[in-house]
Amino acid sequence: MKIASIELFQVPPRWLFLKMTTDDGFVGWGEPILEGHADAVQACVKEFEPLLLGRRAGDIEDIWQVLYRGGFYRGGGVLTSAVSGIEQALWDIKGKFYNLPAYEFLGGPVREKIAVYCGADGSDPASAAKAIKERQALGYKAIKMNAVSQYQWIDTYKKIDAVSQRVAAMREAVGWDMDIAMDVHGRMHKAMARVLMAEMEQYRLLFIEEPVLCENEEAFVELRKHGSTPIATGERNYTRWGFKTLITGGGVDIIQPDLSHAGGILECKKIAAFAEAYDVAVGPHCPLGPIALASCLQLDFCTHNAFIQEQSLGLHYHKDNTGLGYLKDTTPFEMHDGFVLRTDKPGLGIDVDEEAVREAAKAGPHRWLTPQWRNEDGSVSEW
Repeated sequence: MKIASIELFQVPPRWLFLKMTTDDGFVGWGEPILEGHADAVQACVKEFEPLLLGRRAGDIEDIWQVLYRGGFYRGGGVLTSAVSGIEQALWDIKGKFYNLPAYEFLGGPVREKIAVYCGADGSDPASAAKAIKERQALGYKAIKMNAVSQYQWIDTYKKIDAVSQRVAAMREAVGWDMDIAMDVHGRMHKAMARVLMAEMEQYRLLFIEEPVLCENEEAFVELRKHGSTPIATGERNYTRWGFKTLITGGGVDIIQPDLSHAGGILECKKIAAFAEAYDVAVGPHCPLGPIALASCLQLDFCTHNAFIQEQSLGLHYHKDNTGLGYLKDTTPFEMHDGFVLRTDKPGLGIDVDEEAVREAAKAGPHRWLTPQWRNEDGSVSEW
């Protein structure tokens, strides 16, 4: 079972898929993508190719160590995203070879189903209320809203009031029958984040995500003193070393490793185990495609401190391409009363429609770029 070939496909809306084939015909799929940097990650995978071809596909840990340590320079979004997608494909192959789900190799299942949430936004109270009602009708029991757009270091309370009014409208629309989480996206700085967290206490949010940028780890500890709402972060942290002080610092309640960025399935299992030792929960980040989501679910089903899974197929920027069209069978992602049920299908638990992937890739590189925002005074704003 040696790696014989690797193919890469850029597909809409902004994803990169990897197909790995062994000399005895087993095929594994991965999603090595960093949003806005598909070309860079694709080039990185191609650079890794000589280290992969001819290797036994079952040697996942050793291959990971070679890719991580073997190039001297390590870490960062591009390198670890490339490693992540390769690693996902290796687990897909191993599972198919032994006819077992990937989670069976990682301690076995700890739950029958995992709660899922999706995005629900609105630029004003009326549209926010409408959005959450629409998600409720689809069967979701939890949503996540974007809190703010451009934000200065110190900004007006009008923006805080506007956020509060949108959340209040959502609460009025669904009462306490749904959980509401809030994503600040690292757009605020700690002074205004303190104000926001204090204002949000009344709404009993499921969590507030990235109230400040993840590199400001000491600020999370300070923010913890100004509210009881659980704080989440981690989508921009890579490998267990990138999570080390974040977990031990005491300012974060939920870590959100992205399995297509942070190092893959096994690496995120290690991160989750480390977090468990510090009584920190796990809610994997996944605004990506079906292969990334399938990888996340494999982690969720074998990880005790995983409590909810993000998914965005068919929502927000995926409206014109749900991602489900890249699968032959969508039942592994079907929602039942707010949960996705555990699958016993081998590997990542999905059957990729290779013909659909190849057809979509014919359009060429998608060149999706991160939006560029500026504040009212012309200074660059966090996106």
